[in-house]
Amino acid sequence: MPASAPQILQNVFGYAAFRGEQQAVVEHVAAGGDALVLMPTGGGKSLCFQIPALLRRGVGIVVSPLIALMQDQVDALRQLGVQAAFLNSSLAADTARTVQQQLLQGKLDLLYVAPERLLNENFLNLLERVQAEQGLALFAIDEAHCVSQWGHDFRPEYRELTILHQHFPDVPRIALTATADAPTRREIVERLGLEQARQFVSSFDRPNIRYRVALKNNARQQLQAFLESEHANDAGIVYCLSRKKVEETAVWLKERGWDALPYHAGMDTATRTMHQQRFLREEGVVMVATVAFGMGIDKPNVRFVAHLDLPKSMEGYYQETGRAGRDGLPTNAWLAYGLGDVVSMRQLINSGEAPEERKRVERQKLDALLGYCESTTCRHQTLLRYFGEEHPGNCGACDNCLEPVDTWDATQPAQMALSCAYRTGQRFGVGHLVDILLGKTTPQVEKFHHEKLSTFAIGQALTTTQWSSVFRQLVAGGFLEADMEAYGGLKFTAAARPVLRGEQAVWLRRDAEPVKRKSKRGERTERGDKAPKPFAGTKDDRLWLALKAKRMELAREQGVPPYVIFHDSTLLEFINQRPASLTELGRINGVGQAKLARYGDAFLKVLEDEAKDV
Repeated sequence: MPASAPQILQNVFGYAAFRGEQQAVVEHVAAGGDALVLMPTGGGKSLCFQIPALLRRGVGIVVSPLIALMQDQVDALRQLGVQAAFLNSSLAADTARTVQQQLLQGKLDLLYVAPERLLNENFLNLLERVQAEQGLALFAIDEAHCVSQWGHDFRPEYRELTILHQHFPDVPRIALTATADAPTRREIVERLGLEQARQFVSSFDRPNIRYRVALKNNARQQLQAFLESEHANDAGIVYCLSRKKVEETAVWLKERGWDALPYHAGMDTATRTMHQQRFLREEGVVMVATVAFGMGIDKPNVRFVAHLDLPKSMEGYYQETGRAGRDGLPTNAWLAYGLGDVVSMRQLINSGEAPEERKRVERQKLDALLGYCESTTCRHQTLLRYFGEEHPGNCGACDNCLEPVDTWDATQPAQMALSCAYRTGQRFGVGHLVDILLGKTTPQVEKFHHEKLSTFAIGQALTTTQWSSVFRQLVAGGFLEADMEAYGGLKFTAAARPVLRGEQAVWLRRDAEPVKRKSKRGERTERGDKAPKPFAGTKDDRLWLALKAKRMELAREQGVPPYVIFHDSTLLEFINQRPASLTELGRINGVGQAKLARYGDAFLKVLEDEAKDV
């Protein structure tokens, strides 16, 4: 009697129950239906095609855009006893021939391929032969948002994947993405010919992520304070906008004892691959990167994502922060943000070579992100509302909910600021305007006779820092914008006029005063001096370290990432449940029959040894 989906879930993957829409997707695709699956990173998208591939006759073909990650995905499946392989340009010719023979002989359950290979005429002919002799279970198109011309992950080859339906009309297709906005969804449906596919849209909330936005005040020092206080030995990603900043930040962190590596598109392929492999296969590595790094990253225990520069859009921010906490355990998304980010990002858009329509869309996306940064309400709520989903708010997992911010009626200061910008000809930056409002007779103020303006010295009730906050929020709110032709001078937008006329009130968030760091450069101890903190709910540092050490030992023996052996969440269940037999161990989420047979005794021994020492 063939196995059912719940039996495969339990026996192969080691999970007692499906989550959310998983079961509905699996049953629909296993029955031969096409599907578009929108599910957040860490929501379990892979199971939605892996289980149907095991249920149906033949081999499942998985289209993946990232050659570097196929090896780890296949390693993870082989650990579970699934016959999986990949075909890409990294394989030697004889190895590729062996995989093709396995494919023709029906010895594979899943085969991962790059879109370029799939579109090759010889490979399509090979698949037609497989279909006739062994059967094709399904086509899974992972990272399906790569068809979208609006995203930074655009892959032109993805647009040609409609050829699959033309060649194999009876083979079900499942397209999967963690990008949630409606325009991208429509484009996926149109470009991949999925008009008849059933759409499964899960909640995009990531309740285990704590979102925080910090006002920039020496961003590197702020980053160091954040890492030292909360992530002393954790793996994480630090995103920077430029390649130069990536390199400099990685060096800066390394000098202070962090195991930090740079990653950007300007590096040679061998170095990039080596750094990515170290991040995936070692513990506690911090990757400092541009957005060139991250798509499809399977490492489940990335404990933080930090942004030293503003992302380009809410979609980008959601995707990048979503690379943390895929295992469902607590994690942090930390963003340092200031007026300079707003100006530089708008300049980047305006000075680009994209058509005006594209620039308009990018400006709208940036404005939505600025609204998020300046928001005084629940960040989970703000994020989800952007993607068309409601959230009750008060998540208890963001800075605004945990430490509610004060707001103040800034209508009069806003009118002063706008009036000052107007009376100086809308061609001066924040520093000069603040000098005028505070009554400072600097050489530049005197040069342009701005001490004679009616706005000179009218703003002495506020400090320089407070005026900077007012201008930052007016720019973020769309009342002022930087005129790049006037070297970044601030000029009005249409939204400013009702404020100046007294027809609209302006309420702004009250920024907290920056906390000065007491520690000095070089004070940080070597990383080995501190034991990694166990997660909330376990006080047993020794057992946590012993389980991780055993996992790392087994991973190194096989040349695979540690999480391929067991996720952190599974180790945590070992600690909390203390299984005393293989039967009890086998009931824990993430174990499964193959891993139980392979690793059960080794981990039971660790648990027993630690119990004796207590």
